[in-house]
Amino acid sequence: MKIIDKIDKMKTHARIIKKGNKLLGFVPTMGYLHEGHLSLIRAARKQSDVVTVSIFVNPIQFGQNEDYKKYPRDMQRDEELLKNYGVDILFYPEKKDMYPADFSTYVNVEKLTDGLCGKSRVGHFRGVTTVLVKLFEIIKPDIAYFGQKDAQQAFVIKKMIKDLNMDITMKILPTVREADGLAMSSRNTYLTGTLRKDAGLLNRSLILAADLVRSGEKDAKKIIKSIKDFLLASPNIKIDYIAITDTKELRDIAVVRGETLVAVSAFVGKTRLIDNVIINEKKAQENWKYDGLLSGRQAV
Repeated sequence: MKIIDKIDKMKTHARIIKKGNKLLGFVPTMGYLHEGHLSLIRAARKQSDVVTVSIFVNPIQFGQNEDYKKYPRDMQRDEELLKNYGVDILFYPEKKDMYPADFSTYVNVEKLTDGLCGKSRVGHFRGVTTVLVKLFEIIKPDIAYFGQKDAQQAFVIKKMIKDLNMDITMKILPTVREADGLAMSSRNTYLTGTLRKDAGLLNRSLILAADLVRSGEKDAKKIIKSIKDFLLASPNIKIDYIAITDTKELRDIAVVRGETLVAVSAFVGKTRLIDNVIINEKKAQENWKYDGLLSGRQAV
């Protein structure tokens, strides 16, 4: 595995790969790798000739009072995992190279970033799209891999790739979960004891929502209230948002029809977690399985 920390060197390797007509798969991460990341890497290994993984804790997607400085990092552990999974190139640039002192150019996707996490984390997605445009330009991937857990992010990136006419195929893989259904996240390491147990309630609130739809409930306000009441039964949980939206523009909807995104963000103690499920209302009544969220599958 080549380990590259300089932008110019990474671009040189990318040009060599392109000249060899090899398919380059790319998995962008902020490190402290878990099974969710590894599932993306396995997919990239199967579908690509060359697999590149980036590790970069991107400062411009963190808010002023968020956890940039304490975000979990373990480069030695990550390097070993990547070697074991057959990654060809690890790219981990330095902050000063990605964002020099005179840096002043940003990329913003409008409308899709207005609600959900975009409303509670103002500027977050501008940071995400900016760093990805830079990474895409440096690495020149043919295929880029992302997880369904960050649903809004996936919608935003897909729109950005389309609008900017990027020659990149985007693959979105299902959320990978812990045994109790908690969506895997590097931030899960912050959770211990009762907080870790209560974190699993986010997943179960989505199961509740899907079950209500399966039973014929279509009123979004009623479903949201049920989720809210369920989560607030724990004194350790503070809700950031509960939203039910369409899957095209991420607009709030009043009545569940067709394909619908149910998304939850909440603080468990001081740790902010997100989770979601996409439900097809027409099929849910026949095909919904209670273990769907626990195993990482989505409702169909």
